[in-house]
Amino acid sequence: MRIVIAGASGLIGTDVSAALRHAGHDVVALVRRAPRAASEVRWDPAAGSLDPHVLAAADAVINLSGAGIGDRPWTRRRIDELFTTRLAATRTLTSAMGKLDNPPSMFLSQSASGYYGDAGTARLREDSSSGSGVLSRLCVEWEAAAHEAPSGVRVVTPRTGVVLSRSGGAMGRLLPLLRLGLGGPLGHGTQYWPWITLPDVTAAFTFLLTSGLQGPVNVCAPEEADVNSLMAALAAALHRPGVLRVPAFALRLVMGKLADELLLPSQRMEPGLLSEAGFRWRHPSLSQAAAWVAAKD
Repeated sequence: MRIVIAGASGLIGTDVSAALRHAGHDVVALVRRAPRAASEVRWDPAAGSLDPHVLAAADAVINLSGAGIGDRPWTRRRIDELFTTRLAATRTLTSAMGKLDNPPSMFLSQSASGYYGDAGTARLREDSSSGSGVLSRLCVEWEAAAHEAPSGVRVVTPRTGVVLSRSGGAMGRLLPLLRLGLGGPLGHGTQYWPWITLPDVTAAFTFLLTSGLQGPVNVCAPEEADVNSLMAALAAALHRPGVLRVPAFALRLVMGKLADELLLPSQRMEPGLLSEAGFRWRHPSLSQAAAWVAAKD
């Protein structure tokens, strides 16, 4: 397949691009700078600029573009940036598709488990309602923008949970503390986090390219876990105690609104459609995932 990827330099994009190329696919990365290789094409999503012919020969488009959710404090300006970067990139892609007689047959546009907000202990499948926070609203608008793709394009919006990796992403900040024995549960720790390892995210996205699924798809592991269990499993795999709990008030003091949107909400998400479609996880259990994260190679 010929696959165009926006956001190929991020944690997920780098892994997905490498896996697709390894599988023999032709991968084109959209970049905002001057291209450094034949496999790169420049675009300017802020200006809505993308040559439609870049997508003309593509079988699929993967959209992972957008400012990092947890990279900076959530000022009003930063929140605006989270919205504008995602919506502009998504609409630039769907607009370019709309100018083609034969647009790509499939559009995979990232969303997130934040769609559901703080849902407590309710089990969340793809038909569950959205939450009411900033992240929920962001995901709702992000998914709606993806569905502006032309008629006939199969649109998939994976609602991805917390990605467990050996570096970068959420683990980029937590793992160093856990390795030093300084990490532990966040808040009361009974909030559910829908987790998944990076290799399984990549495998799920690859699966979604040809599975025939469409619309929202929950992308997380089949074994549910609250934060207490997640941190305990990671600490045990690292042979560290992992008992230094960070109370909610301290998280709010340091992170402000980010704490209430990212760390303290509970999302008991189930990967219903992935399971029913026959997807197989490499790390379906928390113990397997923790062992992989802790491994050095």
